[in-house]
Amino acid sequence: CQVGEDLVVSEDNKTWYLTCMGSSTVIMGDAVHDRPIKTVRASDPTAQILYPHGIAIHNGIDRVLVTSTVKPDMSDMGESVTVLEASTGKVLSTHKVSLKPSPSKAAPVEVMFAPNATPPVVHITNMMEGTLWVGLWDPSSKSFSFTQVDDFGPRQQGVPLEMLYNAKGDRLYITTAKPGFVNLYDNSNPRQPKFLKALPAAEGAHHTVLSPDERYLFVQNSLLNLEGMSDGSITVIDLQQEKVLGSIDTLKAAGFNPNCIMLLPNHFQKGGIRESMQ
Repeated sequence: CQVGEDLVVSEDNKTWYLTCMGSSTVIMGDAVHDRPIKTVRASDPTAQILYPHGIAIHNGIDRVLVTSTVKPDMSDMGESVTVLEASTGKVLSTHKVSLKPSPSKAAPVEVMFAPNATPPVVHITNMMEGTLWVGLWDPSSKSFSFTQVDDFGPRQQGVPLEMLYNAKGDRLYITTAKPGFVNLYDNSNPRQPKFLKALPAAEGAHHTVLSPDERYLFVQNSLLNLEGMSDGSITVIDLQQEKVLGSIDTLKAAGFNPNCIMLLPNHFQKGGIRESMQ
C-alpha cells in the first residue's frame, strides 16, 4: 500500500478496508487479528480502482464505494467512483461523476452514506470540479445511479472536501477549502440536499467535528500546507445561531498547521462522526 488514505470498518467490526491512493489498491484486513487479508486491484475501465481516496461501506447492501481522486504527485486526476462487493472485495462497476467531457479531472475525494436513508444514498464531493453528487441505490437492480445536485462555483467556492452529518441525519455540513467555507444543508431528503447557508471559515477549511450537543461545529483550516489553503486555525461555529463565534489560533500562533481534528473518544456522539479516518 502506497499513500494510505481512508479507512472504514464493517458493522460487525471484523473487517477493515483501506484505500491506497499511490498504488491504486484497496486493502481488506482482519480487524480481529489485525492483519491484511486481501489486496484489491482492477484496471478494466468499466470496473477499475484508480487513485482511491474516499471510501464508504453499507453492509446492509453488501457494498463498498471508493472515489478515484488524484495521483499523489497531482499529475493525473480521476472522475469516477467504483462499487465493490463488501463481503468478497469483488470490483463490480465504475461510474463517472462529472457532466464535463472526459478527462474531466473532477477528482471526487470523499463519499459517505447518508444516515437513515432508505433505500441507501451516498453523497460525493468533487474536489477539483467543485460539485456535489448523489448516488441512489436501486434495490431491484442492485445498482447505483449518480447525479449532480449542487455546484459550489456560483457561490465563488472551490475545492469541496469533507462531509459531516448530525446524528439524526437531517443536516449535512460540507467544507470548501478555497477560500474557506462551511456549507449548511437541509438533508431531510438526502436524495436532494437543500442548500441553506454558507458560513466563512478560513483558507483550507477541511475536517470538522460536532460538539456532543451538536450546537457547535469546529473546523480545521488547512489542506496539505498548500498555498492559499493553509490558514492553520480552527473556526468555531454556533449552529443554533448559524454564525461564526471566533477562531482558535493556539496552534497557528505557535507555527503549527493542524492537519486533522477529532474529538476525544469519550466525547463523540455515535452517528455524528465521519465513517472514515485520515
